[in-house]
Amino acid sequence: MTETLILGCPFQCIIGRRSRRRSRSSFRWRLSSSSNGNGSGSGSGGAAENKFKRDSLYIDKRGKFRTFNHKKLSRKKGGTLRGQGWKYGSGFVDGVFPVLSPIAQQMVQFMKEERDADSVFAFLDQLPATHTSWDDIINVAVHLRLSKLWDPIALIGEWVLSRSSFQPDVICYNLLIEAYGQKLQHRKAETKYLELIEARCVPTEHTYALLLKAYSAAGLLEKAGAVFAEMQRYGLVPSAIVYNAYIDGLMKGGKPQKAVEIFDRMKRDRCQPSTETYTMMINLHGKTSKSYVALKLFNEMKSQRCKPNICTYTALINAFAREGLCEKAEEIFEQMQEAGLEPDVYTYNALMEAYSRAGFPYGAAEIFSLMQHMGCEPDRASFNIMVDAYGRSGLHEDAEAVFEDMKRLGITPTMKSHMLLLSAHSKSGNVARCEALVSQMQNSGIELDTFVLNSMLNLYGRLGQFKKMEEVLKVMEIGPWPAHISTYNILINAYGKAGFLDRMEEIFRILPSKSLKPDVVTWTSRIGGYSRKKLYKRCLEIFEEMIDSGCYPDGGTAKVLLSACSSEDQVEQVTTVLRTMHKSMSTSLPT
Repeated sequence: MTETLILGCPFQCIIGRRSRRRSRSSFRWRLSSSSNGNGSGSGSGGAAENKFKRDSLYIDKRGKFRTFNHKKLSRKKGGTLRGQGWKYGSGFVDGVFPVLSPIAQQMVQFMKEERDADSVFAFLDQLPATHTSWDDIINVAVHLRLSKLWDPIALIGEWVLSRSSFQPDVICYNLLIEAYGQKLQHRKAETKYLELIEARCVPTEHTYALLLKAYSAAGLLEKAGAVFAEMQRYGLVPSAIVYNAYIDGLMKGGKPQKAVEIFDRMKRDRCQPSTETYTMMINLHGKTSKSYVALKLFNEMKSQRCKPNICTYTALINAFAREGLCEKAEEIFEQMQEAGLEPDVYTYNALMEAYSRAGFPYGAAEIFSLMQHMGCEPDRASFNIMVDAYGRSGLHEDAEAVFEDMKRLGITPTMKSHMLLLSAHSKSGNVARCEALVSQMQNSGIELDTFVLNSMLNLYGRLGQFKKMEEVLKVMEIGPWPAHISTYNILINAYGKAGFLDRMEEIFRILPSKSLKPDVVTWTSRIGGYSRKKLYKRCLEIFEEMIDSGCYPDGGTAKVLLSACSSEDQVEQVTTVLRTMHKSMSTSLPT
């Protein structure tokens, strides 16, 4: 009867395996009783008990020594972590972070340095086929996972499957599925899932969560949806863990609207969203400048007795920060402290960002000082926010001072740090300092990208230094930087504002040869050039070209069209055209 069940589907396999475990358990109990009854084995039992106590020590995530129950993590179940220790979205069951053995430490060091598969396999081939070796292998794999080193994890997993004498279990397959999913190799992740089924392993909700995330990140929404059907076929109801993985994958795959739909489906299916779920959704709406929706979700979360954590509060502060709503951000900051949560560097950074976006650099500076006073060390992002805060307000000297403080404290400025300072000096029109910054970036080993060169193009264009602007364009065209429509938009806008319409049209005509398609900014900048000269008819001609090309106008387009009008009749004509277009566009959109 049991064997028949084993040959069935993986869900049925659970029943068969449980029956076998019970039979083995009773057999061990009878053997132990007979041994004790004969008076033998008591000494070895005492030694074993002492060894259990000695080996039960581990260091938790706070660095304190603790003990764990060997009944939960028994070698007779296949090793300290085998099939038990790893969970999706966390490190170990019950927060157990075991200390690596000397051999495991050597393995970690080797795996971090070596990438050749043959060398790794040869190294692992030397390990004896023992329980201790298996524990070391899994501990090393999970340790690498915490560092997000997916390549060596994949190599370890493939070695276990193809070359070792160990019997792989669900933890091994789950690690491989996650590794390939993180590397955006969904086909390999799918293959490992099929191999798991063929090996008669029982997939867990974590297995499906990882498979969902791999498909979602790759944009394969149909396959991701099919995972739900697969779970139901095996009698598994999607839990919050599975939904969270799906939503997370969709967000990282650039599908926010689909993530909202899955969240709604989760609630319809009466699956209670977790703190992580609400935090992700608050973050999602914050990034799309919908802080009011983020706040609604936060209140809903509390009404459902789902306790917000520091990540939830930080996500909501960030949502208000992106819209420059510093008062609301500060209100949430205070609520977090009242809830007994201590702000961390990310929370302080979010609040500083709120003041920066609102145009209050000294408010951001106050938070920066408070942060240090409370014993929270600023990180690179903190200094970048302060450089940006001063730069946005035209205080380029203060921005420069923060930049120098960052270097003096041993924090190496990144490309973003330099770009923020470049933007600050660009706003003040300090060409010499901007050019010096670009040279400084090159000397520091930072490779220039399109964004840096576009900033210099924009600076030269605003100041009317067209010769330098053309020199930068020539460097970009012969250099390794790929052509981007934003570069030519800057040129079209600069020449249009200066009244050099022939050169503007010349640049527009070369776009097809660069395999670039004009976007709404391109068309609007081009219309703007003629609008400044009140060439109304020419503006309408270009507007018609824009519509025929399939590019839909935005508010900026309407503004430049109206500025081209020199009579009330022309204003009425433009207004009628725009209203008609808006209505037709609204009715054609899918609901």
